Amino acid sequence: MANNPKDKVLAAKPQTQPKSVVREYAEAILIALVLALFIRTFVIQAFKIPSGSMKDTLLIGDHILVTKFSYGIHIPNEVLFTHVKLFPDFRLFPQTPERGDIVVFKYPRDESRDFIKRVIGLPGDKLEIRRQKIYINDKPMDDPWANHRELPGPGPFPPRDDFGPVVVPEGHLFMMGDNRENSQDSRFWGFLDMDKVKGKAVLIYWSWDNVNGRVRFDRFGKLLR
Repeated sequence: MANNPKDKVLAAKPQTQPKSVVREYAEAILIALVLALFIRTFVIQAFKIPSGSMKDTLLIGDHILVTKFSYGIHIPNEVLFTHVKLFPDFRLFPQTPERGDIVVFKYPRDESRDFIKRVIGLPGDKLEIRRQKIYINDKPMDDPWANHRELPGPGPFPPRDDFGPVVVPEGHLFMMGDNRENSQDSRFWGFLDMDKVKGKAVLIYWSWDNVNGRVRFDRFGKLLR
């Protein structure tokens, strides 16, 4: 009896070996890690508020989400899990933040630390503080975020209440904390290079009161404008 040609075709097909369970799990974990790293680098990142410099807008124990693309695409320039730089900071399609934005950035005096402050001065602004009142281009600035806990005084830190006038350089920002008498910001360490900006704070997704040991449910989902 002649061989059926279909039998030869069927016999020629290679036999595929099923993937092992370990390999399937390893591939799934690897894909998840790559995806998480991509999202954290280019899309969104979570941060925890460690200090009261932005009180009452942000409290110690607030956990926030920060968009990484709001001011352009920051190109990673550090060796993974280190602070070793391969090249200077820069971003593609850069955009200038708006006055009032809450921004996370690399602390200029120690770039291994992340700071969060509010944008007060934009490039080209003439900025001055007189007895706690901010003036932009010689006009009083509407400042609904300011949280003053002390009356203005001559010291012991004059920049706290009286500063400038200065002109914000191109490519830089003047940053201030909302808790004006308890914030190390541009009044003390200077202008912020916009290439050091990591992203824009947009939402509180979790909040824990360390003092009273309770969850602050009323802060969940609060938008940061």
